[in-house]
Amino acid sequence: MENILLSWSGGKDCSMALFEELNGRKHSIASLLTTVTEGFERISMHGVRISLLDMQAASLGMRLEKVYIPQNSSNEEYDARMRRALEKHRTAGVASVAFGDLFLEDIRKYREGRLAEIGMHGLFPLWGRNTKELAEFFISHGFRAAICCVDPKKLPVSFCGMEYDADLLDSLPSGIDPCGENGEFHTFAYDGPIFSRRIPFHRGDTVIRDGFCFTDFLPD
Repeated sequence: MENILLSWSGGKDCSMALFEELNGRKHSIASLLTTVTEGFERISMHGVRISLLDMQAASLGMRLEKVYIPQNSSNEEYDARMRRALEKHRTAGVASVAFGDLFLEDIRKYREGRLAEIGMHGLFPLWGRNTKELAEFFISHGFRAAICCVDPKKLPVSFCGMEYDADLLDSLPSGIDPCGENGEFHTFAYDGPIFSRRIPFHRGDTVIRDGFCFTDFLPD
């Protein structure tokens, strides 16, 4: 099987992408790849502590590489740091990166373009899936997740910290994608068939920072 990287944000979509890759048995995962914000020591955009990220990787039994990104990073600096990380794996013979993207064409083209510059290509195991059906599949197959970040311009902050379950899907306002693919919310996956054990955590404070709402999840 071809060795690949898997872009890992710690949330439900990358968890489902990993689930598909493991079940398809076409690729083996050389490493998970996660961007972490320097100074905050948290997963970029999601705001989840790296202690929980490390616990996820241990439960998955997979290698994890953290790519550290400066606070308020420019696109150029982000691209440069990602390129250095990816080139190291490309030199080692890894030519593909899998992503949990669902339908945003501009994001896919951006990823494919950057990868092509260094002789790599992208894999999108969830691409084109109906997001309502995918959300229901995630829940019905025993995955567990909680909302760690909300864009208050798109979704009420009361959703931050909530369990991602059938009740939440039923309560989402009209026009909100069930998987949050338009940036409405992000999640932290803490249990499911890809994990060897549940990630123990509890909810801390909920804060507004840089225009986004974050609930702090703390390891038990």
